[in-house]
Amino acid sequence: MEVFLSAIKKIMPEALQNVLRKLWHPLLSTMFAVAAGMPARSLTVVGINGTKGKSTTAEMLFAILRKAGHTTALASTIRFAVGETSEANLFKMTMPGRGYVQRFLARALKKGATHAVVELTTEGAREWRHRFLSLNGLIMLNVQKEHIERFGSFEKYVRAKWWLVKELERSKKPNRTIVVHNEGENAAFSNACVENKIDFSKENFEKIVHSESGVVFVYKGVEFTVHLPGEFNALNALAAIKVAEQLGVSLEIAAQALDELKRVPGRLEQIDEGQLFKVIVDYAHTPDSLEALYSAFPKSKKVCVLGNTGGGRDKWKRPEMGALADALCETVILTDEDPYDENPEEIVSDMAKGMKRKPTIIMDRREAIHKALTIAGEGDVVLISGKGTDPYIMKAKGQKIPWSDAQVVKEELARILEKAV
Repeated sequence: MEVFLSAIKKIMPEALQNVLRKLWHPLLSTMFAVAAGMPARSLTVVGINGTKGKSTTAEMLFAILRKAGHTTALASTIRFAVGETSEANLFKMTMPGRGYVQRFLARALKKGATHAVVELTTEGAREWRHRFLSLNGLIMLNVQKEHIERFGSFEKYVRAKWWLVKELERSKKPNRTIVVHNEGENAAFSNACVENKIDFSKENFEKIVHSESGVVFVYKGVEFTVHLPGEFNALNALAAIKVAEQLGVSLEIAAQALDELKRVPGRLEQIDEGQLFKVIVDYAHTPDSLEALYSAFPKSKKVCVLGNTGGGRDKWKRPEMGALADALCETVILTDEDPYDENPEEIVSDMAKGMKRKPTIIMDRREAIHKALTIAGEGDVVLISGKGTDPYIMKAKGQKIPWSDAQVVKEELARILEKAV
């Protein structure tokens, strides 16, 4: 099938392909949902969307629902899980095609799942992968500048997010709920035609205390501890808390679950092998998320390693991300990330154009990470951004190089620490 479709794409005009896609994707979505038995109808399903924070919020809500005693499924950029059973998402896409999400939910239902947390993407919605999810709830975290070239403009990207809201409105489930971060363009999603419309913002915190190891806040008189730094993670937690609250979970149970959630893979993930400095692996791949990452460590000297996610797209953000690193990091190392069919050196050069200082450029990502680890001093923080849990470095002509930033960090730290003994 893949070979056949690839051959068709090579000979068919792009304009005709676009017309056929408008028929093909709805047809496929319907067929796969029916073939899977429409599993979402029998589950309590919460979707999560936002330019950033989806995976972290999904993990938080998953932990809360499980703590409340519900057998819960999770489909996210990071992994697919049902209760204790988990497997890494190796598709390099949040919502895999060919009916994968529907089949996953069907398997979860057979394993006794009653609830499901599904990370939703605007890109997935373009291909109708969000359809027939029979949503009970939807979290809309934020809207930031991203996927501009893919959607044609920022305004079209924002409008495309309404496809996900429409899926909630279309759902036949009772007591539908939308939870919306009340900020910027995102606030408009509160106009959804559903029974429950719940806003969240930093004004909901009765008290908040930040540190470089996490954040503690009080909401409705209950204290919550989140073991991830940054106000954005407090807001991610608040979104999960509010939708869980609507599903009948007590604030006390939610607080226990979040306190027990010590890490989220690839999302402000701290790697500790006994070194005298912090090492953080994070997915940050937009200017806003990169600035939030750097701002979460205001007191530490920062050694920053970054590339730019996805060759051939969103070229506008390259100099912006270079400028942010230049302004907020003491040392900047630019490296390769996911060039696809684009020249990786040109990508890095575009990033360097936004910098006033001359960066260190090391195209081999492992060598770049090793260099950062060797120059970090006691009390510093090494911030390695862009890939998170991405399982491959994507090269030209579809070549995939197996990869894990976290694993490479552990291996390089072992080498460094062994030499120091």
